[in-house]
Amino acid sequence: MQAVVIVGGAGLTDGVVQMTADSLAAHELIKVKFNEYKDEKQELTTQLCARTDATLVRIIGNVAILYKEAEKQEDRKFKL
Repeated sequence: MQAVVIVGGAGLTDGVVQMTADSLAAHELIKVKFNEYKDEKQELTTQLCARTDATLVRIIGNVAILYKEAEKQEDRKFKL
C-alpha cells in the first residue's frame, strides 16, 4: 500500500485535510507520508485525525496509517 496523501512544505493545509477526507471515504485505510515537518508528525497526525474524524492506526517512520470506517455497510472493506 502506498501513501495517498503527502504532507509537504506547506504543512497541514485545508487541501491536505480535504484530500485525506476524500481518500478515507474511498479507501477506509490510507497512508499519509510526511516529506516535511517530520519532527511534528505526531502532533500534525493528531490534528488531521481530529479534522477528518479518523483513527490513527500507527506511525511507522515518517508515515502515518489512518482508518475511518465507511458510512454505508456495503462500502466497508474492513471488519474490526
